[in-house]
Amino acid sequence: MSVFEQALAHVLANEGGYVNDPADRGGETYRGIARRFHPDWAGWRIIDRARDRPGFPDSLDDNAALQRQVAALYRRLYWEPVGGDRLPDADLAIELMDTAVNMGVRRAARFLQEGLNLLNRNQKSWPDLVVDGWIGDKSITALHKCLRGRGGKGYLLKVLNTLQAERYLDIMRRDPTQERFARGWLNRT
Repeated sequence: MSVFEQALAHVLANEGGYVNDPADRGGETYRGIARRFHPDWAGWRIIDRARDRPGFPDSLDDNAALQRQVAALYRRLYWEPVGGDRLPDADLAIELMDTAVNMGVRRAARFLQEGLNLLNRNQKSWPDLVVDGWIGDKSITALHKCLRGRGGKGYLLKVLNTLQAERYLDIMRRDPTQERFARGWLNRT
């Protein structure tokens, strides 16, 4: 199984199947893909055709064409923009894709850059990065250096998860109606 396939399996385990929850800001959602944010996604045509058939929505998970559309969207919108194939560690690539799916690609990249800056021992290990939300050569170089350090991967994953949890808590503080998603969100950290 490729690292992308591992990342996709991880994301889909968190995202679940078909949901149409009025309290969810994304509205109607399949495998974490919200119709409100991705109205032109080809998978919606497949879902709309299946809606009146017996077994809906459970039958969607067995639809190979739909699952290919799911994988293609995640690869194009999340894996490629976070540079999944350039990342030197599978666990970090999986974590960044999951964060990108739930919080946006730029935020996931900013979390990585901020985490690397926090772990660079006041620039003794590598120079501070500009936290711009773009994973370029400088971010990749710093990541390689971090991973070579004792415990670097573990510490970086902890920082990434802490930043993610901090963001979820901030969302809930600002909008208490979002507390209903707390357990699902915190399971991602």
